[in-house]
Amino acid sequence: MGVVAFVLLACALVLIAGVEWPRISAKVGSDARAGRKRARRKEALTVIEGEAGRDDDFQASVERDLANLPVLEETDDDRTQRQ
Repeated sequence: MGVVAFVLLACALVLIAGVEWPRISAKVGSDARAGRKRARRKEALTVIEGEAGRDDDFQASVERDLANLPVLEETDDDRTQRQ
């Protein structure tokens, strides 16, 4: 009876390890190490507040660029004529 219980216990452990493998590999694998390394690098970053004048210049530049974009003429297709 002891051998059967040991085999069932081993099968249960293999089944649990198989089900939990994605979670285990995420914590132990090389991807996890890279993720922790990236998190440490991100912690060292600081936010630099910009100047108010530069934001206005940037916004004016974007608006000017958008105004200068070419616009395609709308064409009458069959869908509008059927209505």
